[in-house]
Amino acid sequence: MQERALKPQLQSNGPTRPARSLRVRLYDRHLRHRSYCRHRLRAATAARTPRPLQKGTNALPAASFSPSRSRTPRRLRQAITCGALLASLGGGLAGCGSSNPGGTSADPATAVPASAALYAGATVRPAGQQGIAALAAGKALTNEADPYLRLLSVLQTPGSPQLNYKRDVAPWLGVHAGIFLTSLSSSADALLSLVKQGVLGGSAPSTFPFSASGVQGAIVLDTTNAEDARSFLNRQAQHAGAHASVYRGISYESTGGGVAFGVVDHFAVIGSEAGLHSVIDTTLGGSSLAHASGYAKLLAVAPANALAHIFTTPSSPEQAGTPAQESTSGLLMLLAGAREANISLVPSATSLSLDADTLASTSSPASTTGGLLAADPEGAQALGELPGESWLAIGLGHVGSTLTQDVQGLQTLTSLGSTLGGGGPESTAGLSLSGLLQALTTPLGELGANNAQAKRDFASWMGSAGIFASGASLFELRGAVVIASKNPSRSRAAVAELAAQLRKAGGSVASASIPSTEAAVGVRLSGLPVVLDIAAGRNAAGQAKFVLGIGEASVQAALHPTSTLANATSRNAAAAALGEDTQPSLIVDFPTLVSLLEGIGLTESPSISKFIPYLRSATTLAGGGRSLSGEVDRYRLVFGLQ
Repeated sequence: MQERALKPQLQSNGPTRPARSLRVRLYDRHLRHRSYCRHRLRAATAARTPRPLQKGTNALPAASFSPSRSRTPRRLRQAITCGALLASLGGGLAGCGSSNPGGTSADPATAVPASAALYAGATVRPAGQQGIAALAAGKALTNEADPYLRLLSVLQTPGSPQLNYKRDVAPWLGVHAGIFLTSLSSSADALLSLVKQGVLGGSAPSTFPFSASGVQGAIVLDTTNAEDARSFLNRQAQHAGAHASVYRGISYESTGGGVAFGVVDHFAVIGSEAGLHSVIDTTLGGSSLAHASGYAKLLAVAPANALAHIFTTPSSPEQAGTPAQESTSGLLMLLAGAREANISLVPSATSLSLDADTLASTSSPASTTGGLLAADPEGAQALGELPGESWLAIGLGHVGSTLTQDVQGLQTLTSLGSTLGGGGPESTAGLSLSGLLQALTTPLGELGANNAQAKRDFASWMGSAGIFASGASLFELRGAVVIASKNPSRSRAAVAELAAQLRKAGGSVASASIPSTEAAVGVRLSGLPVVLDIAAGRNAAGQAKFVLGIGEASVQAALHPTSTLANATSRNAAAAALGEDTQPSLIVDFPTLVSLLEGIGLTESPSISKFIPYLRSATTLAGGGRSLSGEVDRYRLVFGLQ
């Protein structure tokens, strides 16, 4: 079915010879890669037999799965980048041969203003098993003996020579570090550049993110020797061409560009001048984040062995409509919706866990406030109804009220991945990752459009939803978005309504006849080399469903799967990895995903190639949520590592 769907699409996209050339290239890749894919798939299937977890770990067996639910734009970009900086710094300094030096062990959050829009904290000199786990996880991800060598770039201020950890930092660095942003309206480009340099590598020097015209906030480091820390900051300030300044009786150094260096109440502070001023204000009696109600509640339930954590607050109503806020709020809204959230990183030798705790909204349930981190039982139920052979499965609850944020979040993550991966031309063989993602998000964007017509024609009848993918090559691929309908007549009419919107957007639409469906059309979209079928039908239980499927076979698999994930070994393994009686709403098998990308020639795509080594180091991803109490919900992600 998939090959029949592919052939007319290729033949309709231009002159005959180029279309056949693309098909031949794809099929040639398929023939060369087919036995390899099947070998990997058999190995993964065999490995899905549940095995006892190692005591004290949350690792999945070598081939389990787990996808995630995401939501929102530029705030998400800054949350990810700021968190990556702190987590990287925490793991990096832990891997530089440091040990717990004693000292004050002061919490930087006590010096951070309570009004901070975003805060990330880390244990940068972990002791004992925590340090061992951080180093082991870094080695597993990067396959490098010293996985954190380049992460000192976080402290590379303007004009600074290359830093040496043992010489420049170890003599004064304490146990804890923090990074905070006072505003989410400034550009995240510098943060992204620093993450790209420190995590993914690169020869070009990074731009220090904090300045008068850049990111507003600061890095706050606990110290064991304030005088040694001051000497280090003075050297960095001299390299940057800074001059002496004073604020409220506290001396510091600042550059003409607004980069500031100073020791404030035994903390080493480097950031924007406004950010350093806010630290001084806090230590002189201002309200601190450490004593803020939401932060304190979430930190009280956070895992004790977390290496790093990110805390974020929802956007204010005044900011929510501004262009800057729309571009910034994507990631955090994608994750937490309109709620305060704290995301903790817990490493082990065989897994990386993210525990995302959110404060329940007092005005509306989690299912309507949105966010990937919502502990919505409907998401786990929706996942259980998907085909049992799926290597990617995502369950989403109450999608009618959250689809707009979900689509915005997916688009933001795509943009973020492309930015971090680097520019450059995409594949010239007719397929590109960006083209595929654009084609797949186009119909979802129409369904989730933030206008009255879309809410009436589409969102009004939507219940829970599921997304799945199965098959290890392009010609075996099955995939679909399946949305439960609360109004069968409206969802049936939505087939033609969505087709009309896609035709306006440049798609080619034709009627289709798919067994056991009540309405169906086929759509050809630029960037997608197969027909996207849109159909309304019912499953074996008589439940009305709306399906966006990659070909007729995908629609059939969505409506009438031969087995479901409800009783699959992969789902059981994901639940075991998550623990705490958490039911999975996300499953991903990375070996199969990488095998598929290899088979269709996308591993060299500029937007993803730098991430491939990390994907190869991962085995599975499992995600699921539950309520910890009447106030706190938890969504846990567990990445299995090779």
